[in-house]
Amino acid sequence: MSDILGVWVVLPAVVAIAVVLYSREVISALLAAMLCAEGLLLIGQGQTILAAPAAVVSRSLAVFQSEGNVKVLAFSLLIGAFLALIRYSGGVAATVRRLIAMGLTNSPRRAGLLSYIVGLALFIESNLSILTAGIVARGLFDRFGMSRARLAYIVDATAAPVCILLMMNAWGVFVYALIQNQGVANPGDVLLGTIGYNFYAWIALALAFYTVWTGRVHGALANFEKTALVCASTADENHIQGRSRYMLLPFAALLTTMLVGLYLTGDGDMRSGDGGLSILFAVLVGSGIAYALLRADKQYRHTELMDLSFKGIGELLPMVMILMLSIALGSSMKALGTGVYIASVAGEHLPLLAIAPLVFLSGAIVAFTTGTSWGTFAIMIPIAVPLAVATGLPIDLLVAAALGGGVFGDHCSPISDTTVVSALAAGCDVLDHVWTQLPYALFGALLASVAYLLVGIF
Repeated sequence: MSDILGVWVVLPAVVAIAVVLYSREVISALLAAMLCAEGLLLIGQGQTILAAPAAVVSRSLAVFQSEGNVKVLAFSLLIGAFLALIRYSGGVAATVRRLIAMGLTNSPRRAGLLSYIVGLALFIESNLSILTAGIVARGLFDRFGMSRARLAYIVDATAAPVCILLMMNAWGVFVYALIQNQGVANPGDVLLGTIGYNFYAWIALALAFYTVWTGRVHGALANFEKTALVCASTADENHIQGRSRYMLLPFAALLTTMLVGLYLTGDGDMRSGDGGLSILFAVLVGSGIAYALLRADKQYRHTELMDLSFKGIGELLPMVMILMLSIALGSSMKALGTGVYIASVAGEHLPLLAIAPLVFLSGAIVAFTTGTSWGTFAIMIPIAVPLAVATGLPIDLLVAAALGGGVFGDHCSPISDTTVVSALAAGCDVLDHVWTQLPYALFGALLASVAYLLVGIF
């Protein structure tokens, strides 16, 4: 389709950005971008643009034809019930008090370190890393007057970078297959070689650690910190005697079920496991444990627990709508060929030293406009590998640039599922998370671009 429409295939991305900046509301921006994308597809097929609204509806409904999409959307709803049960149980507040009493998290720095370390430790699955770090640290950040936007930044800036560096996960298997499909004789060696060249991922982790260790925040995030208030404990809010086991046991059940699910669905190899199915069952088991504990201790009646569960689900409906529309828009732009067009334009007539920086930039733009790291890798690696072969540059250098660009674009994109899940886990607005993380991501990308340029020179 990009052969027919040319530069017009980038218009939906421009529309999405413009509407977000004007309205500061994501759903309207996604709908406007989808309407534009479907209209362009109809024009390219020689059909009337008047059918665009119907095409938007069809594209949105098509999201549910994918089992993987349904798993992600169902998880995003059900996690609302899980969060509501442990929040109203008083378990979060009790756990915070216990951690502080033990001296493990008795300062803002230690509270931040907890979320940072948890994010690094659970590199096997990015959503699990984000979810765990966000939920565990929520109460601590509230206790010390740190903003939820800061928490969202920390969990987002650790999850994807550590997953793309270590890659002992589904990302690693996926990237390995993409490299192998390009006829590379030693894809495993290339995969290992990307670790040292993935400058953005290392810089993102370093910036997050700097924020945690020094307590300093910059840009829009500093404004959120000025207005952050210490939240009242959920135990006092609910007038029940919260116990730390109301949070710790459901969470242990969720984590264990997730890991077991990855092992079983991967036939003994957790890296090959079905992350979507595993985390969906994990949330169900965790919610069931929370329900059982509260019923056994007669803290709530059955009807009250069901009401709380549906209240939690209802609170996340806007997030799930954003996620669904993001997936649909990504599908529309894939059909347009937006990512392929951007990559091909950036790859033409480049001086040798500029190739790695521009592969990084191309990956960033593709990820930002489509909202998917996976899709970016699928587009960029088949471009990066032949480009490396043709120019004599190291394959692992250009593959790393493509991977780092994908993670950077994903960090900046308001339509990225990782962005949405990070905001969900931390309990802050999606756009607030995007604006507060953007200066850090842009600074990291600038440093990474300079590093790629220096590699090209020397």
